[in-house]
Amino acid sequence: MAAPKKGRSSSAQGKPGRSLALILIAIVALTGGMFASGHTTPRLGIDLAGGTSITLTAVNQPGQPNAINKTNMDTAVDIMNRRVNGLGVSETEVQTQGDRNIIVNIPRGTNSKEAQQQVGTTAKLYFRPVLQREPQGATGHPTPSSSSGKSGSPSPGATGSPSPSASTGSGKQKATGSDTPSASATAQGRAVTDGLKKTSPTPSATGSASPTATSPSPSPSGSTGSSDLQARYASLDCTKPSAQNSAGQGAKPGEPTVACGKDGKIWSKFLLGPVSVDGQDVKKAQAVFDTQGASGWQVQMTFDSKGAKKFADITGQLAQKTSPQNEFAIVLDDQVVSHPFVQTAISGGQAEISGSFNQQDAQSLANMLSYGALPLSFKESSVTTVTAALGGQQLHAGLLAGAIGLALVIIYLVFYYRGLSLIAVASLMVSAILTYVIMSLLGPAIHFALNLPAVCGAIVAIGITADSFIVYFERIRDEIREGRSLRPAVERAWPRARRTVLVSDFVSFLAAAVLFIVTVGKVQGFAFTLGLTTLLDVVVVFLFTKPLMTLLARRKFFANGSKWSGLDPKSLGVNPPLRRTRRPAGPTAGPADPKEA
Repeated sequence: MAAPKKGRSSSAQGKPGRSLALILIAIVALTGGMFASGHTTPRLGIDLAGGTSITLTAVNQPGQPNAINKTNMDTAVDIMNRRVNGLGVSETEVQTQGDRNIIVNIPRGTNSKEAQQQVGTTAKLYFRPVLQREPQGATGHPTPSSSSGKSGSPSPGATGSPSPSASTGSGKQKATGSDTPSASATAQGRAVTDGLKKTSPTPSATGSASPTATSPSPSPSGSTGSSDLQARYASLDCTKPSAQNSAGQGAKPGEPTVACGKDGKIWSKFLLGPVSVDGQDVKKAQAVFDTQGASGWQVQMTFDSKGAKKFADITGQLAQKTSPQNEFAIVLDDQVVSHPFVQTAISGGQAEISGSFNQQDAQSLANMLSYGALPLSFKESSVTTVTAALGGQQLHAGLLAGAIGLALVIIYLVFYYRGLSLIAVASLMVSAILTYVIMSLLGPAIHFALNLPAVCGAIVAIGITADSFIVYFERIRDEIREGRSLRPAVERAWPRARRTVLVSDFVSFLAAAVLFIVTVGKVQGFAFTLGLTTLLDVVVVFLFTKPLMTLLARRKFFANGSKWSGLDPKSLGVNPPLRRTRRPAGPTAGPADPKEA
């Protein structure tokens, strides 16, 4: 047999240590990164750690056939993230899957029914007039103001700060810093009366109410409802997470309500009038930077014709009031996200909210204004709840199944390949280490969670990885059966084995990619793990298995064909000693004598 061709094969045969050093460096670097990140174990999915998984599928609203698109789906994810995080849930995952599915994974320890209600409904955005506002928990942090240049009594522990203002494009007003109105300031009688629909006067900070001269006498029929609302407002504590998202829950649009809102790190409680403008009336909202003046970042709103008229009416009424009754609250899912004040009536269907915005704040408010116009609703495709005990049992069963599968593969390799099984087992261990470390790193990086189907994918990958070794070993055995010694057999077998391994792994990876794209839910975990381990199989075979085989082929135990090496020529059907066939130099020479030395 001729010597191996010069070039890549010869270089790989001569310096296999480079490849082994490269994969060793990669393992050390990835392991170091894993420990440095503090995530030394893979992140477990809901079915293993326990919790609730909700799959929501978007459906088109009547008359909106093209509403389901990436922008609206991303906005829906933002809404649901905000809702679920408002429940005080940590490590909640909300992410899109495919074109119209959203997966919400909520860890154990959360009220799954409440979370299910929060994420499964369409966002509600309303504009309500502010009847009364009181900052709470304002310790060492400025409380947002909503005055229009008028000074009020400073609230305890709070200092003034600019508040957003609402204006038209032609007469936009920049908010000015002023002291926050005191919680004891009595609201104007007419606004309170109009808002509560013939109820008793506005509560003061002390819980008492003093009607003004312009306030009509409350009717007996409305006094009970007014008292209940005042009692709710007086007892509302917006510093408590339980109240922040549930204060105004269940309020009808045509009725006054209470709500909580946050300015920076300060929560305030609000007494709000009936809905004046529906979020569906907002045609467009965007964050822009004022390059002509000194207003900085602004949020521009455009209303449809119906909304423009309603907005002009309410701003005309609010402009005649004093703080805080010249404010309108933008309420998203029963929580106040902004409460700009109004100085003049705003007509024409266009308005700007300006103030001490930075780009992020302005974009966030613009997104929230767009929530109410979101033309998407969702149906629940599946809801899965797993207890912690059941998740632990499933994890134990999955690991046991993987251990049994790995043990069976090793037993087969040792029985059939004997000494060659050392290479196969070492390669499996390297593949397992890389898989574990990469899964641990992918948890914080891309929120990858190891679920039960993903464990199944890893178990299947054991067979795929072992199959690559078997292909290579059998190619080497075929070369030995043809009468070649081990070292040239290793090099001649590699090109054919490499081609087979690449084709096989490509098919497996293609199947995993298609499965990942077309499936929804936990099956994607199986597809992702299968695709990842398939790629790692190629890396291990090229950078570890082949170079290690090249090194061991130089050892007498393998090179001399020991019967325990798995490469015994006699057991492979070859009668030793091995002979090499020589071809005469002349073109007319006959066939070589096979017995010729």
